[in-house]
Amino acid sequence: EGDGLPIRFACRLDAILLFQHLFQSPPGDVGGGLREHDRARPRLAESGLLDWYVSAMPHSIILAGVHVELLPERAIFVPSLGALIVADVHWGKAAAFRAQGVPVPHGTTQSGVEHLDALLTRTNPAHLYVLGDLLHARAGMVPATVRTLEAWRATRATLPITLVRGNHDYGAGDPPASLGIICVDAPLQVGPFALCHHPGACDGGYVLAGHIHPVVQLRGRGRQKLTLRCFAFGAQGGLLPAFGEFTGGAVIEPRDFTSVYVVAGDDVVPVNDAPVIHAPYVTPG
Repeated sequence: EGDGLPIRFACRLDAILLFQHLFQSPPGDVGGGLREHDRARPRLAESGLLDWYVSAMPHSIILAGVHVELLPERAIFVPSLGALIVADVHWGKAAAFRAQGVPVPHGTTQSGVEHLDALLTRTNPAHLYVLGDLLHARAGMVPATVRTLEAWRATRATLPITLVRGNHDYGAGDPPASLGIICVDAPLQVGPFALCHHPGACDGGYVLAGHIHPVVQLRGRGRQKLTLRCFAFGAQGGLLPAFGEFTGGAVIEPRDFTSVYVVAGDDVVPVNDAPVIHAPYVTPG
């Protein structure tokens, strides 16, 4: 079938095999069709794609000499440090829009809190770090939003949370004291990493940042286009995807980075193959 293979968007993991078929199969190779959960595994095995699917799903990479997990929940977990790192949460954004007369749905902060709480349960970190833009705007901190956040924080009262302030945080102000969140300016040294909101080189270590809300667009031969959130890493720093659901995205070019990983449903998939990224460990002075 090769180049004549029709592309169907059947489920949340379409991106994985769409990417393989469009960008990794040499001309004439069997593209294999799109995966429909485990029911498609026999067809994948017959087509030779199952080996690719298993081997090309690394959630683990070595970053600045440290083993890290790239999570499909759009976060990074560093087991050796017990650190869970997210960026661009933007709690209260919908409320801020409604305050300006823009009709957007209710419940985005509640769903965001539930998303974060499930991730905390799964990873059980010793410390949660937020790389800026925890809150979207001062107008979004309405009583209902604050009550939602306080009720959640009460269930995680012993978890240390540190916010590295971003541009929206400076506008919104620090979170209410009732949330018990430590607020600092960038960079924050954590192991070999310099935690920041804005990307850029830093003498304090390998930079992990947000702000950009990076996404990658995968394009097919039949004018198909798929936009996926991504992690992107270079020689001196990396970008995290926006953790918040109610956020936009800026398209990046994978060739501008050493390694890029897209979030496709419950999986993290490499767009280019460089699982080890070297960066010097900088001892805090």
